Order: sequence, then structure tokens, then C-alpha cells
Amino acid sequence: MAIPWQVLDRFETDDEGVLELRKRGKGDFLITVGSQILMNSKAQRSEMALGKLGCRKLKNYPNPRVLVGGLGMAITLRAVLDELPENAEVVVAELNAKIHQWCLGPLAELTDGAAADPRVNVAIGDVAELVKTSPAESFDAIIYDLYRGPGPQTDKRNDPLYGSRAIEQCRSALKKNGVFAIWGENPDTGFESRLTAAGFAVQCERPGKGGYRHAVWVAEKKVAKKASAGRATSKPREFGTRK
Repeated sequence: MAIPWQVLDRFETDDEGVLELRKRGKGDFLITVGSQILMNSKAQRSEMALGKLGCRKLKNYPNPRVLVGGLGMAITLRAVLDELPENAEVVVAELNAKIHQWCLGPLAELTDGAAADPRVNVAIGDVAELVKTSPAESFDAIIYDLYRGPGPQTDKRNDPLYGSRAIEQCRSALKKNGVFAIWGENPDTGFESRLTAAGFAVQCERPGKGGYRHAVWVAEKKVAKKASAGRATSKPREFGTRK
């Protein structure tokens, strides 16, 4: 007989409906919004991959600084912290203070208290606004683990998270060779094209081997190479070769 879900807490959001935290047994949590399942603690492989892939090059960086958009159950945050040195700083932008309280309270057992890690600073607010107002080259990595990822319905220019303007703002906020890593429900070639056009080298991962596999984009900021004085900026095509 299945163990029934116990509602630990609930609150009304401004635009999504009622958000609930449920539990049934050790380590088995559910966050729902309205009638939809938002997160399940037993299905987090893409979130773990997102945090690992976004920060895999930062282990030996001096004082790396990372921005995480969306706290959720702090699964992605745990993966981020596991890749970083002790002198790192992680800023987490989360819209709902109640989510932060959940991660400090009942959800802490899932992540060994990731939200309370001394490297973490949780800012209650919109990650898009935080990126927009950040000075240039503020972060070594920006990681988006948000409720809605990019998709065909995204406004290609003006979407505040995944449109071309927002992508340009993320690129500006990243340091040289910085990484922009994004979670999504499914692959989206339009989003990949916008990342490439903004000056990122893009790879789309599909974590896992079976079942439903989400998308994780890893986009590395490319830095234009300066041409050497007195030399051509591109290699001349040899006679008889194809374009």
C-alpha cells in the first residue's frame, strides 16, 4: 500500500497558484504548484548534471564566483558546491522566501544543508534583474535551474530569461571563458542558435540513459582573439581547396 503524502507547508503565490511541500517517507519530497508537480526529490538527475557541468572547470580557480538562478530543493546548488573550492562564493537568486525556508528546514536532509553552506548567499528576487544590474565580468558561471526552461514559445528577442537580449546580458556578466548553463524540458534549436549568435560555444547534454531525459545546455563564453600586427586576420585559402 502506497504511503500517503503529508503536506508540510503551503502558500499562495502571486501568479502561479498554491505552492505546496509534501513528504512521504525519508528523503521523498514533492513540491507542487496548483495541480502540477514542480519537483520530485526522486527524479533529479538533470539538476545534478546541471550543477556539475556548469562548474566542472572551477575546482582550482582562485575565488570563483557563481550565480544560480532558482533554489528549488537545492539539488542543483548541492552539485554546484561539490564542484567548488572552499573559497568560492555562490549567489542564489530565488523569488520565494518560503522556498529558502524549506531548504533550510525540512529539505536540508536532501542536500546536507546546502542552503546553509557558508559559501552561499541567497538573494530573494528575480535572477534576470540581478544579471541585468551586475557589473561586467562578475561571475565565473551562471546557472539557470528555473521552473520554465526555453522552448519554441519563447519570445526570441525579449524573453527576460532566454531571449537574445537576456543572453547578451548573461554574456556580459560572465568573466573570460565563463560558463552559462541552463536546464530545459526539451532540446530547443532556436535557443541554441541565440546562444551561438551571442558568442557562446554551445553543447546540449541529455543526462541519463533511460526514461524522460531533460536538456542541459553548457555554453562557454568565447573571447575574440586579437589579430597580430602585420598579419591577416584569417588564413588565406589555398589554391584548389574548397570553401
